[in-house]
Amino acid sequence: MMTISPSAVAPSGITHLLWPRMEELVRWIAEAVRADGTPQTLVAVLRGGAVPAVCLSHQLGLRDVRTVEVTHTTNDSTNAAKTPQPMTVNPASLGNLTGRDVLIVDDVAGTGHTLTTTTRLVAGAGASRVRSAVCVMNENNWTGRLPAKAAVTYIGTIAHGWVIFPWESNDEHEH
Repeated sequence: MMTISPSAVAPSGITHLLWPRMEELVRWIAEAVRADGTPQTLVAVLRGGAVPAVCLSHQLGLRDVRTVEVTHTTNDSTNAAKTPQPMTVNPASLGNLTGRDVLIVDDVAGTGHTLTTTTRLVAGAGASRVRSAVCVMNENNWTGRLPAKAAVTYIGTIAHGWVIFPWESNDEHEH
């Protein structure tokens, strides 16, 4: 069952999220997760999911935060091209997740392929329950088999275009 924040949908184009809005989204996601049962482990999708995962770990009182690098863009520029399939680096970094309730955390879901790949990796590492949380769902790019709102468990907000997060430098997106 997907849960989405009641917050407003971001307009089309490029959305610049500021820290207060990110804190609000993470706080809302933490409340929704807690209502469904606090997971035992958070898995951050590197790089973008690292910051929200650490923030969520503090909100939820969890110390078991793991990471895996799964990327689907060729670089960090605005509207960067996608690779044919998500690229995974060092999936062994997940460790043994046998019997664990796991929450996968990413900053944004675009096509849905990164989350699908990460979910397979986490399930393959033995997780007994796998949920996912994203701060932003970019509905313009969604190509997943399921509708976006059915594929992600917790969505902070919805955007219709590229999202720039507060931890990203603006000049990085102007190339």
